[in-house]
Amino acid sequence: MSNLGKPRGLVYCADGVEVAESLSSESVDLVYLDPPFNTGRRQERETLRTTRTTEGSGDRKGFGGKAYKTERLGSRSFGDTFSNYLNFLEPFLVQSQRLLKPSGSLYLHLDYREAHYAKVLLDQIFGRECFLNEIIWAYDFGGRPKNRWPAKHDTIFFYGKDPAQNIFNTDEVERIPYMAPGLVGPEKAARGKLPTDTWWHTIVSPTGKEKLGYPTQKPLGVLKRIVSASSPPGGLVVDLVAGSGTTGEAALSLGRRFLLVDRSEEAVSVMRTRFLGEPGIEFRGAQIGSD
Repeated sequence: MSNLGKPRGLVYCADGVEVAESLSSESVDLVYLDPPFNTGRRQERETLRTTRTTEGSGDRKGFGGKAYKTERLGSRSFGDTFSNYLNFLEPFLVQSQRLLKPSGSLYLHLDYREAHYAKVLLDQIFGRECFLNEIIWAYDFGGRPKNRWPAKHDTIFFYGKDPAQNIFNTDEVERIPYMAPGLVGPEKAARGKLPTDTWWHTIVSPTGKEKLGYPTQKPLGVLKRIVSASSPPGGLVVDLVAGSGTTGEAALSLGRRFLLVDRSEEAVSVMRTRFLGEPGIEFRGAQIGSD
């Protein structure tokens, strides 16, 4: 397989590195990687359905004291333990560097457990001069331990294949409100500002419409920001550890093509549901090139 061809999107149930090895060098505009975070535990996410019920008869309360009944529909899970995480990660990064066009970008999404080690590895593979940003995605949800500061952010490393040629579409990025609009004047306040390297964005709501029941699903808004900034219209976006397929949805919504890979049949099942009815999306099995 030398390129994506006619489909708007391809989804492989296969090993991401093996699929990457089958692609042509310098054929990809953007690679986003959101590998397991090496938390040392099994990641699991329940799928729930809540329905409004009569006052006092539900198992949870909503706004205004309204009662809701919760029904458990099932769960999805995957192991998140690697004895040597960098050995697991390295071939994904090596292939990503090879695949990117000179104008292309890599975004590597990690948490605090491995981010600092991965930064050193990225510098070795891409070169320190190719490091462009350490993006902090900050959110405010989940447990709050009492013996340390609650960890409420992920780290996203942004590298360019060749910083001198790197695509960055400032005008395509959705702007955000100024925190102190009165200090910048009405014209600037109305336009909003370009996001900085700290992104305040909520997680995917456990009960919201965006939630697909897949562990560690990332918000569409975060992926749309990455895709709009760092790929050209009609360009090719690749995710070799695609999970629920948020990268593909972001690419489609912004007029890009995508190639998604995940070795988990559960993940591919979620993506089949996600892209149901979308024209031009092809699914291929574990054997590369098979339908």
